[in-house]
Amino acid sequence: MSESRLIKNKRILVLANFDMGLYKFRKALLKELIRMENEVYIALPEGEFIPELEKLGCCFVAVELERRGMNPLRDIRLYRKYLSIVKLIRPDLVIAYTIKPNIYGGLACRKKKVPFVSNITGLGSAIEGGGLLRRLVLAMYKTGLKNAKIIFFENEGNRDMMVKAGAVKKDNTRVLRGAGVDTNEYPLLPYPKENTLRFLFVGRIMKEKGVEELFEAMIRLKADYGDNVILDVVGLFEESYQLRINTLQADGIINFHGYQTDIKQFYETAHCVVLPSYHEGMSNVLLEAASCGRPVITSNINGCMEAVENDVTGYLCEVRDEESLYSMMKRFCNLSPEERETMGKAGRERMIALFDKTMIVKITMDGMTDGLQRH
Repeated sequence: MSESRLIKNKRILVLANFDMGLYKFRKALLKELIRMENEVYIALPEGEFIPELEKLGCCFVAVELERRGMNPLRDIRLYRKYLSIVKLIRPDLVIAYTIKPNIYGGLACRKKKVPFVSNITGLGSAIEGGGLLRRLVLAMYKTGLKNAKIIFFENEGNRDMMVKAGAVKKDNTRVLRGAGVDTNEYPLLPYPKENTLRFLFVGRIMKEKGVEELFEAMIRLKADYGDNVILDVVGLFEESYQLRINTLQADGIINFHGYQTDIKQFYETAHCVVLPSYHEGMSNVLLEAASCGRPVITSNINGCMEAVENDVTGYLCEVRDEESLYSMMKRFCNLSPEERETMGKAGRERMIALFDKTMIVKITMDGMTDGLQRH
């Protein structure tokens, strides 16, 4: 990997909102920053993965942060906390992930005149939903990111929307292919031979992940194929879904496994991973599944469609369209075992060629270097 004097022997502060996400998806970048003899600090809430991040060589600073919702008093406290951290650590560079670290971290760095790099990992429901909240968040982004050296996006659609809205300038952005996927950590797994066809959903069980369409499509598939098809569901559910999940489980439509730390065991038994999401930055689930050699069915939207070569590594369905999703899932059911396995292997090759994490880390480092050189 190419060296950069601009990101070597520096004091770097990373702002994030979730320890598991930072460890799981940015571990390779953190390791590269440390390898280049940078002193790396991470500021985020307490969590079970903090010890793992410290083992990498990161210095942890605890920050209270609400990942969801907007509480003006708490957000002001977060901004002041970032100001105090920047004053205490005196970083040469700050790198931020997700909405609140991007906005309030960007404001703090602007006030303290510290070089700042932003990562927009997804636009979220506040922007996707439209209305007054969308205008407010876009205005906050515009202010918070005004002095950013470079702003990374995970797909072109998100970048183009933010440019069109006037929140960022296009020449100050770069599009990554998400966080990439470690193709060694998620190796090609033997394709399952069992006759029961297993679809797998991994993610938060909420409307915006397309679970309403998925559940209805699965009910129809059960009517078509009976016990020859099953849907495994892995993830936490929003409280409003508890009764629905219990009913679907009791009726034999789904196998609900709750939150799991080891997802690879579910990729191993799955024939196909399904994610009919309404919006994504870049779905890590799709990248991981494809890296393991599993075909995927997902929405034809930015953040999902990049992970799929339609009809080759999986299928794209129309967003918020139960009929389209059902049609693609049924189409997959009618493939031969050999065709399914070939589709999965093609997905694995696509991940190696386009999404390998080593490549994404290099692109990220090069992008930060360019941003620092231009300003």
